[in-house]
Parts: sequence; C-alpha cells; structure tokens
Amino acid sequence: MSMSFSGVSLPSSASRPPSDLCFTAYQFSFGAPANFFHSGPGGRVVLHGGPHHFCRKFCGLKRWILENLHSQHHKRKIGPTNEYKSIKNEVKDHLTDHSYSTLSHEDSNDRTTKITLQLEESSLPSSKPHDSVTGPTTSLESPSIPQTHSSEFLIEGGAEASLCIAVIGATGELARGKIFPALFALYYSGFLPENVSIFGYSRKDMTDEDLRSMIASTLTCRIDHQENCGNKMDVFLSRTHYINGGYDNREGMSKLNVLMQQFEGKSEANRIFYLSVPQEALINVACSIADNAQTLKGWNRVIVEKPFGFDVLSSHRLTQSLLSKFEEKQIYRIDHLLGRNLIENLTVLRFANLVFEPLWSRTYIRNVQVILSEDLGVQAGKYFDGYGIIRDVVHSHILQTIALLAMEPPISLNGEDIRNEKAKLLRSVRKLEPSDVILGQYKGSTKDEVDVYTNSLTPTYFAAALYIDNARWDGVPFLIKAGMGLIQHRVEIRIQFRHVPGNLYRERMGHNIDRATNELILRDTPDEAILVRVNNKIPGLGLQLDSPELNLLYKDKYNVEVPDSYEHLLLDVIDGDNHLFLRSDELAAAWNILTPVLNEIDKKNIAPELYQLGGRGPVGAYYLWAKHGVPWAED
Repeated sequence: MSMSFSGVSLPSSASRPPSDLCFTAYQFSFGAPANFFHSGPGGRVVLHGGPHHFCRKFCGLKRWILENLHSQHHKRKIGPTNEYKSIKNEVKDHLTDHSYSTLSHEDSNDRTTKITLQLEESSLPSSKPHDSVTGPTTSLESPSIPQTHSSEFLIEGGAEASLCIAVIGATGELARGKIFPALFALYYSGFLPENVSIFGYSRKDMTDEDLRSMIASTLTCRIDHQENCGNKMDVFLSRTHYINGGYDNREGMSKLNVLMQQFEGKSEANRIFYLSVPQEALINVACSIADNAQTLKGWNRVIVEKPFGFDVLSSHRLTQSLLSKFEEKQIYRIDHLLGRNLIENLTVLRFANLVFEPLWSRTYIRNVQVILSEDLGVQAGKYFDGYGIIRDVVHSHILQTIALLAMEPPISLNGEDIRNEKAKLLRSVRKLEPSDVILGQYKGSTKDEVDVYTNSLTPTYFAAALYIDNARWDGVPFLIKAGMGLIQHRVEIRIQFRHVPGNLYRERMGHNIDRATNELILRDTPDEAILVRVNNKIPGLGLQLDSPELNLLYKDKYNVEVPDSYEHLLLDVIDGDNHLFLRSDELAAAWNILTPVLNEIDKKNIAPELYQLGGRGPVGAYYLWAKHGVPWAED
C-alpha cells in the first residue's frame, strides 16, 4: 500500500509490524480526519490538499518521528547513523520551513526547488553483523543523495549543518578545470553533506543554466565506481547556482549572502569561499566577503590561491589585510602541489615506521634531493611571467616539502601542532647565498618553439643547496632542482644515506662507490612509487654485487583511482584540517630564506643561464651538485 499526495507517493509496507509506521499511525497520531484519506487505484491512499495544508495537518509528523527515533537511540549501543541525521534534518528543513517554497516562486531564473524527505532503508554500522535495523523509506522526489563522510557538520541532536561553497571567479580557467570537477568528485563519493549548495560568482552576465552548461562537460565520475553517475551529476548541477557580482564586490557579496541564507534556512550554516581571483583583486574581494557575506550561524573559511605576494613586503601587506578581517584559523593558503599523495604520505612514512625514524638525522643521511621537473606538456600559469619559478614553486611547494620531511615530530596530528613544527624548521633554514644558487631560462631553437621569456630575466629553472642549522640536520645539504621545459616530467624526493663505515665489500663495488649507497626514493611522477636501493649479491658462483631497487609501485599494489590534489585539499578545508596550508609565520619564514637571492635577481646581479627547451637544464646545476659532494640524479 502507498499514500499519495498531489502526485507524490509515500510508500509503506503492509508486512510491517504494528509498531512500525502504518496507516493507523498516520490517521490518528496527527489528528487527520477520516475523510482526509480516500482510496485510489492500485491500493493507494490519496491525501487531498496543497503543500501548506499537508504541513498544517501533519505538524505532528515531525514530533512523532523524532520521538520514535529518540526512544530507539537510547536502546542502541552505538550512536545515530546518517539515516537518522537525514530524517531529522530533512523534516526540520522541509516540513516546518517554507523558505524553499518561497525561493522557487521568487527566483529570477525560474528555478524549481525539490523538497526531499528521505528515510532511507540502511543498516546501522556495528561491530556485530546482526545488529542492524531496517527503516521505512519515504521519498518526496529526487534521487538519493550521497551521505557525508565528514563529522564537521554534526550538530546537537544529530542533525546536519548546511554547507555553502562559493567559487569567486567561477568563469576562470582554474574554476572550470579544477575546482568544480573536484567539488563534484567529492559530492559523488559522498564526502559533502546532504544539504550542500554550490555558488559561482563572477562579473559576467550569466544565468544558473549558463553556469551549469559551462561546467557540465568538465565533470567526470570515478572510474572505479560509476553507479548512478548521470543522476548524481544532475543533482549536483541542480545544486549549483550563479551570482553576477557586477563591479561592486560589496554589493555583489551582499546579494550572495541573501541567496545563501535562502538555501540555508534556519539551521546551523557553514560557508567556504574559494578566491580564484587575480592577486590585484584579492584584498578587495576578501574584505567584501568579510563585511558582507559571512554567516553568523557557523564557521567561515576562505581559500586563497598562490602566489602569496611578490616579495616579503607585498606578502606582509597581504597577510595584514587578511588578518584584519579574518582569524588565522579561517585562512587556507592553498598550493595544489601539496595535495599530492607523496606529500600527504611523508608524515606517515616518518612517524609510522620504526625502520625510518631512527635513521632520520645527520648521523645516517648524507643528503636530501627534492626534484620537480616539468616537461614541454606542462604550461605555466598566466601570472608566471614576472613571478618566476622561485615565487611560484620554490617558495611554497618546495620549502613546504622540506619542512614536512625534516621537521621534529609534532606532539599530535593536529594541524596546528604540525604547523608549529614546520614553522620552527623553516626558521632554522640558513638564508640562501647567491653562490649556492643556479638560475636558468629555457630557449627555443626552431621556428616551432617560442622563446617565451627572452625579453625578461624571469627564471624557469632553479637549483640550490639549502642547509638547516639545527642539531638534527647540521651539515646535511638539501638540494633543490625545479624547472620547466625539461626532458622529463618528474617529481620525487631522494634521501641518500652515508657510506657504510669500514665496508668489507668496498673492493667489490668498483670505482663508483656512490652507486652502492643506500637510497630511499619517494616518487610521485612518473608512476608513483616508493623505492629502496640496497646492495645485494647477484645469484650464481662467485661474489658479484648489485644495487637493485626494492619497488612498491602504487599502480600494481593499489587498484584505486588516485584523486586529484584539489579533491584532497578541498576535503581538508571542509574537515578543518590545515596542516598542508601555509600559516602566516611559515609564509614569512619562507620569504626570509629566499629574499637575498630575489634581491640580487631584481638588481640584475644574477643572470639566468640559458638551456635548451626539452633539455636537461643548465650545466651549472651539475657543478653545484659536485660542489656539495652530491652525485647527480640522472633524468
């Protein structure tokens, strides 16, 4: 049997026990008169009246459901599930709040709002396989919505807070190609809360449908699970809305705030603002958000894209402007390269493996190399000319990688505890001297290759030797190699250990003893892997040694699709995990390391060495490695 209201069906089962939800409970618990129900075709029970009449007649429905859930909750040994959170949240938002109904009539784009009440049949997770409950399913239209995996949105009573995510600069290349696809991937995999709303904000004259059409072609579902891909994509797009902010950001943010409030209703509300805007517009946009678009019913978080200033002074001004409007804990300075699995795995490898941590010091480690080389297929950002590879890549990604690799163990995995240790490490790094730096700039040699930076001193290659002045790393060189337009796309960290003292097999290793040095290689690209170089006897008669690599190749071991780095970092923002985002003091410490070299470049005292586009980089980098006693890692 099912009950139908204005074309909407509420299915129920005749086989359910009397204690379950049934027709009698509907009729008498809520004071509905007998003539309110009429028999329909196919054994259906038809409820007459409009939406408001339905809500008025069944005002006790919410109370009845909550009371029953409350009593069941105390009978269980574990807490409420997403099923019950969905019930309480949806009933509260949709049966007692008419804001969605109002919005559907007032929307200038003739938007239709679908009211959903979902009591999903599901099993309660438990350590005991038999401890599960199957509940009734009541649907008022719309496909099922993924459950959130985040605990950030749980509020008192087990309900969920709403989440609004605004992408400022929604029509830009970054938003279209990375941000919106990452948000959909999180939604598709169930990492966003049920009542999430996505807003695109820019100056272009567009409608909701224009924005949806623009981003629809960029959305893809996971290869390893594509159930209901089309349905989930449609639901995600229906939750995506557009705001034309015009040229007055304060007025535009006020409009954004009003629209967000309409979708949030009366429940607790959280907001994320992704500032995908040019550097010159950043402060104005951020201040407009702070003054006109922050919620008072939850937390607000602001994501700021790199570069974080041009030099130490401009970065300080930017930081002070942001801190005058936001607290430090609200600001997330994002570098997508820090969202790679290689970076997220550094603390796991260091602190979860006894075999590595005792060796992690100057006593056993001879040198550390951090390599990031981009081939011809990787294009620089629009702001690259004028900023160069030092400000774009070295300042954030490379130095943050070294900080995570070399920091002292934090007291916990709390984001602030990790950032405290990173900041201490960066303050211990010796200022770079121009003599320990090699700059390069690629050049084309044929008519098909363009000298992009011929008329400027913008470096496209940077090699340097860093030293950390503390007890753990005193005297250990950290070699950096970062460049564009090189022969191979490669991202890896190489940790080379010292020679074995009094090695009994030295004569068997030949003249190049460096090739027989133990090495830990953490590779991100190509083919993510962890490799350990060891010395081993070649099978057979006689005694011949080899230095093979023990190889953990991710694609062979883990049959999963690796999420994009923007997915990792956006999920961290939603969860409030800030350990991969630069704090203000980390930012200042990084500039302090690089400022002497940047000053020399600005004074034109250092000229970049030209290298062939698609080649191996400047020759000077080889001599720099040799100067510090480090064998060159072959490309």
